Amino acid sequence: MPSLKLAHLSDLHLDMSRESDASAASLVKALATQDVDHVVVTGDLTHRGSNAEFQRFREHFAPWMDTGRLTFIPGNHDRPGEDVGSRFMEGRKVHTVEKAGLFMVCVDSTGDHNRNYFSSHGELTEQVVEQVEVALSAAPRQSLVAVLLHHHVLPLPLESFPEWIATKVGLPHASELALGKKLLERVGGKCDLVLHGHRHIPHEMDLGTPGERQLRMFNSGSSTDLGRFRVFSHMAGRLVDEPTWCHASEPAKPRTAVHNVRPALQYLVGQLGMALF
Repeated sequence: MPSLKLAHLSDLHLDMSRESDASAASLVKALATQDVDHVVVTGDLTHRGSNAEFQRFREHFAPWMDTGRLTFIPGNHDRPGEDVGSRFMEGRKVHTVEKAGLFMVCVDSTGDHNRNYFSSHGELTEQVVEQVEVALSAAPRQSLVAVLLHHHVLPLPLESFPEWIATKVGLPHASELALGKKLLERVGGKCDLVLHGHRHIPHEMDLGTPGERQLRMFNSGSSTDLGRFRVFSHMAGRLVDEPTWCHASEPAKPRTAVHNVRPALQYLVGQLGMALF
């Protein structure tokens, strides 16, 4: 039996710019050369949560969407603007996707506070943690089992000066999910992978072997900024060797601070206009 391939991308932040389109096209081209069986994108498909940005994502990833080989979940950047992210999971906080040799529990870790462009932290409730545990009980024995969510579940290093400021003044914007550790305790022994994004620098962590399964956690980082993504080969419900990085066909071109400053200013102008009129 040949092994299957799962690709993990995240934080594309498609914003209708020429540079954004080039990065996405380069990633899609690399996916095709890897002969990947399924692709997951763990949030922040768009940069401002607009319908036009999501349509651009659909255009780039059509080869995977049209063949049912793409699974994606919302991130905080998908919730401002026209709030396209609220429609990704049809109002559900947890749902499952089953493919050949693969069982995924998709978790919406965004909240209504993410309609505010500056409130980037996630939301995870006791009820959602329970729903994830119940969903995992339906996983077939011979499938690789993965939990997908956008926000990080354990503390990770701060990546920018604004994050440092927010943390110093006690804001939660750069914090991990409050119930992230509890989630890991509940899924231990029931799944193989926890895949997330949100932080743009990739990380990975071996969380040991609770029960009969080794639990590993991977942060994709921003696939467009990095110009690469991880590929997991699996067979009969287990990983085959270590995951590998696949590099896009074009060199990575990390975005500048302007990429975040412009939509932040637009958000502030919009809020001011609503307050005045």
